[in-house]
Amino acid sequence: MASAQSQEDQVLEEETSFVRILTLNRPRQLNALSAQMISRLLELFQRYETDSNVKLVVLKGKGRAFCAGGDVAAVVRGINEGDWISGAKFFSEEFILNYLMAMYTKPQVSILNGIVMGGGAGVSIHGRFRVATENSVFAMPETALGLFPDIGASYFLSRLPGFFGEYVGLTGARLDGAEMRACGLATHFVPSSRLALLEEALYKVNSSDPAVISAVIDKFSVEPYLKDQSAYHWMDVIDKCFSRRTVEEILSALESESTNRADAWISDAIQSLKRASPTSLKISLRSIREGRLQGVGQCLIREYRMVCHVMMGEVSKDFFEGCRAILLDKDKNPKWKPSKLELVNDNMVDQYFSKINDNRWEDIKLPARSNLPATAIAKL
Repeated sequence: MASAQSQEDQVLEEETSFVRILTLNRPRQLNALSAQMISRLLELFQRYETDSNVKLVVLKGKGRAFCAGGDVAAVVRGINEGDWISGAKFFSEEFILNYLMAMYTKPQVSILNGIVMGGGAGVSIHGRFRVATENSVFAMPETALGLFPDIGASYFLSRLPGFFGEYVGLTGARLDGAEMRACGLATHFVPSSRLALLEEALYKVNSSDPAVISAVIDKFSVEPYLKDQSAYHWMDVIDKCFSRRTVEEILSALESESTNRADAWISDAIQSLKRASPTSLKISLRSIREGRLQGVGQCLIREYRMVCHVMMGEVSKDFFEGCRAILLDKDKNPKWKPSKLELVNDNMVDQYFSKINDNRWEDIKLPARSNLPATAIAKL
């Protein structure tokens, strides 16, 4: 349980002259973000931004994961005890952290040497530099949980090449480090055997200039080999299918393609879409599409409304069923309601994008960011 460790134990802090190194330290939970971890990271990043002695922040994970996501199982336990507002507080603080990282005035280097999923993407992809390795595994698996890609994902997924973001966000497809580098989720690829040397070089940095940091990482970077079976080789097919207007049309286009070719990624995508929550798929597609036209702050404000509707469970309780089946009972056999795409109509989807009708609720208030230098912009 998260409470067994203090905030300080869950996020370890090291200092060199001008660099701060933060290590996510819940290895048994694959460094899943607890409420305490989010609060600690927010406190530290706010402190570093005003400390002139801090020029660079390095974020990494202990063990075989960078971060496998937010600790949504703990959120669901709280909601099941009748307290969805505590869940709202968890997501509010997480999204504020994501926004701070996206608009941070100092470089952040995230070393993604392992699993990077959900909330783990939120504390890394928004930062300036993302270093993948041959051990990296990236995914946004939310539609299989009855959720949707949140943490500002509608901003960064919609800015991947073509319609690759719709593919990744709807199917929960797993990407390796080479694929992360190819699509832009990672800025660099460094073999894990060189990470110790990279970190040693970064810890000696005395600059906040992104060009200087990038040059340091470049010395240890290589261009990775993109495996032959990677879906990224088939961007023309991905664009053809995932540019469709509705989830039903996307699925139909994929099934049509599968009759002409036997590529594993197409059959995997079809099966993933058929296993996912129909409600989640529809709100996720609309979210990513709206994200194409919005800034990162607008995306987070909208996603906060959406996640509060998910937790309230007025339209669908798929989030609770997904967490039961995947995270708690682990029978991996969720019973979605509505059970089919055609049963999820536009009015139901619209509700997720509206304000919450509860006097205890208010829109998320992102911190004001004024007079930022040109380098402090959303990074992708």
